[in-house]
Formats: sequence, C-alpha cells, structure tokens
Amino acid sequence: MARYEIAFSAQLVPGAQLEWVKANLAKLFQADEQRLALLFSGRRIVIKSNLDAVGAEKYRSTLERAGAVAEVTCIDEEIEEIELAAPPAAAEVSAPVAAPVTAPIQAAAAGKSAGRLKVAPRDQYMAAFAEVDAPDFGIAPLGDDVQDGKPEAPAPALDLSHFSLAPAGSDMGEVKKAPAGPPPDISHLKLQD
Repeated sequence: MARYEIAFSAQLVPGAQLEWVKANLAKLFQADEQRLALLFSGRRIVIKSNLDAVGAEKYRSTLERAGAVAEVTCIDEEIEEIELAAPPAAAEVSAPVAAPVTAPIQAAAAGKSAGRLKVAPRDQYMAAFAEVDAPDFGIAPLGDDVQDGKPEAPAPALDLSHFSLAPAGSDMGEVKKAPAGPPPDISHLKLQD
C-alpha cells in the first residue's frame, strides 16, 4: 500500500488573499503567529506524512478549501534500493592482520621510534591506511590506574608570628557586650480609663 506525505510551500490557490488564507490555516491548525510565519516562510514544510491515499486526498482538499496549495508526494517512490558489493575473496582474508606484539621492541632495537605501531593491511581497503603513523596505545592490565598523577600542592606560606596562645582555663567565648544603660523613666506615663 502506497504511503503519502502532505507538504506546504506557501503557495496560495489563485485568487486567494494572503490574510484570509493565514486566518484559515491558523484556525485549521490552531497555530500561533510563530508557526504561521514558519508555514509562510517559503520553505517546503511537511505537514503530515505516512498517510494512505484517502487520507492524503482529504488533507489536500481541506487545505485547498482554506486557500492553500498542498503538495502530495508518494514517499514509497523515494526509497532507493542499494546493491551491496560482494564480500572480498577468501584468499585476501587469510592475509596477516597485524604485526606481532614485539614490533615496538624490534623497532626500538633497530633505532626507530619506540611506541609506534606498524600494521600489515588485511585487504585492499586497509592498504590505503598502511602508511599511517599512529601511536601504539597499549591496554593497561585490569585494575591499573590509568589517570595521570596529580602534582602535590605546595604548602601555603603563612606568617603566624603575630598569633599567641591563651593561658590554660581562659574563657574563649565571645567578647561580652557592655551593659545596657538604665531603663527609661516612665513614671510620668498613665493609662486612661
């Protein structure tokens, strides 16, 4: 069963007024000004996809009555078949995959830079990468710490010469506030009945 999509590219039915079409589409889609601006931007906007033929025609006719020209596209036609290439011949697969693990050690003994991996290509595709100079990153044993060590933080240089110790038994609490002054004289105040 064919599937369709409905798209709108801001094209109007001949003789339709832009403001009238905008009002109709705002009511039809319950759209605000921002969505209407997106619909009428001139770009192709897919409104609904994966419809059958009856549903696509219903959308197209509804949009046409609102004054908009809808584009109906069959999306089944857009799917492109891709033919896969045949797998490589069995003789090419038997080629060695990589140099032995001792390659970095042999390279160091021969005067070459240690820590560089030499890989023999396994097929024609990988032969393009044969001359790539890549570092030989090893795999750490299980449980090893692979993060770089953090340097020790230097002790701050503090001048503590102006500090002294209080004698044993001293009160180390807050400094006591000065006593409040005498209470105000309210003897001249009276309550009225």
